[in-house]
Amino acid sequence: MILETLATLSSAEQFFQTLQVPFDQSVLNVSRLHILKRFREVLRSTNVDGLAEFEVEAVARAALIEAYEDFAEGRGTKTFKVFKDAHPGFVGLNEIRPMAAR
Repeated sequence: MILETLATLSSAEQFFQTLQVPFDQSVLNVSRLHILKRFREVLRSTNVDGLAEFEVEAVARAALIEAYEDFAEGRGTKTFKVFKDAHPGFVGLNEIRPMAAR
């Protein structure tokens, strides 16, 4: 069963190898945790009850491809809470003005 196999994997590379999805190592090096979290979200949003094993594997492969492509093409948004929360009081560099001479 593919879902049980995926539950035992410990690295992003193993997910890609198991599901036979090609990947660019440099993309994975930068966004591996975001890709895997997005993969999990996409997979959990899909009802696989009653599907044949080969269909479940195809759904998992499609979910991983979707998650990976989002980040490989720069469409992915950071998925962890720390990146989603606004930082009150944050001032961007473009908002800083020189102080008037005293």
